[in-house]
Amino acid sequence: MRAMILAAGRGSRLRPLTDQTPKPLLPLHGKPLIGHSLEQLATSSVTHIVINLHHLGEQIEEYVSEHPLIRSGRLKVDFSQETELLETGGGIVKALPLLGEQPFWLLNGDIYTNFDFNRLPTQLAAHTAHIAVTPRPEYREQGDFEVAAGRVTQRGNTWVYCGIATLQASLFKPWLETGHFSLRDLYFNLIEAGGLYATEHRGRWHDIGTPAQYRELAGL
Repeated sequence: MRAMILAAGRGSRLRPLTDQTPKPLLPLHGKPLIGHSLEQLATSSVTHIVINLHHLGEQIEEYVSEHPLIRSGRLKVDFSQETELLETGGGIVKALPLLGEQPFWLLNGDIYTNFDFNRLPTQLAAHTAHIAVTPRPEYREQGDFEVAAGRVTQRGNTWVYCGIATLQASLFKPWLETGHFSLRDLYFNLIEAGGLYATEHRGRWHDIGTPAQYRELAGL
């Protein structure tokens, strides 16, 4: 199983914290955010990770390359370098040659969670995707989706996308020439077609959006 970690973003809302440190390397409870992600993925069937890079990407590449899970060979890693930010969807399209043709897991590089990746499907029906959602946190004024019987039924306010998904390369064929685009556009299309499914996560989940949120979560 392969997984992709989205780690190219500027982290503008977290400035000045991200002026010298890329968001996935911000320390939290003894290790960078992306370090937590690597350890979680290693408890699953994942053997190969692709990470896209842009803002201060050399720092992420150095940290990941020296991580014990990589140096020991437990996980293999490839990096997809972006010369310009391609957004979430465009970044995935650029990395597709590294991801192969089988379904892969996707993980945002700026979340802190105890989600069990073994709950994600490893196979998908054609023209479908599967995401993890969590109840809208109090600090979020707006949610993302409504979910019923394991299917995302519409955009809404009850559930928030966790930044975790199972995707397949074939979903991106219509977008290969698009360049910059957000993954949410693909999700919206799948909702209309009845092809976006969801796993509900009620455990720990935080997206680090502001310096105040980061300091509170880090206990600073």
